Amino acid sequence: MNEMNLSKRLKRVADFLPKDAVFADIGSDHAYLPCYAILHQKAVKAIAGEITDGPLQSAKQQVHKLELDEQISVRKGNGLEVIEQGEVHAVTIAGMGGALIANILKDGKHKLTGDERLILQPNIHAYHIRLWLYQEGYELIDEVILEEDGKIYEIIIAEKGDRDKAYQGMSKEAGMLVGPYLAKKQNDVFRRKWMQELQHTEKIESQIKKAAPTDENKERQKELQAKIIILKEVLTVG
Repeated sequence: MNEMNLSKRLKRVADFLPKDAVFADIGSDHAYLPCYAILHQKAVKAIAGEITDGPLQSAKQQVHKLELDEQISVRKGNGLEVIEQGEVHAVTIAGMGGALIANILKDGKHKLTGDERLILQPNIHAYHIRLWLYQEGYELIDEVILEEDGKIYEIIIAEKGDRDKAYQGMSKEAGMLVGPYLAKKQNDVFRRKWMQELQHTEKIESQIKKAAPTDENKERQKELQAKIIILKEVLTVG
């Protein structure tokens, strides 16, 4: 993978950048996304944020090799501490777990003005991101689910707005778990992902049923049963 031959998921992330954006890519790794966005006129300036020295040096080399030092600022720092408030129109965070992305946003909230578009691509547990966005008054603008190299990825796009809008016509619990836009579209990747998850959850639930009836097991069984009900409802609608 490189800046010209970007992965499908990162190309989709770049597609959601606002026109003539200045954006920050947090956990930028080799700065492939910022380089691609600048070279394809998806953005005018970018900040590549990285906390680890190895990837930071790779990002600097990559930017320099492509002579993009004027447009891309590579910065070392934890999460959103690499940006100044009001400096960017959009923030991208891709390729991490949902809980980690939600924590980065929570810890760096003071760096956001509320005018930024957030383009977030968790590898797992997108629920944590939707919950944080909802609590902070963000409106889901769109969502994408796609498969690449045998892995399934979700992309969540949000801006400050009407936090309830995307969840109209469905329960919030179901929407946050599977994604309200994704549930309404129900493409093949979506149905495959959640059918597998449903089977997996039912299997665990039946194993716990056979186990000793401790308080912990009862509680876990209740959680799993609630999830099964949600998934069955979502999948029969489609």
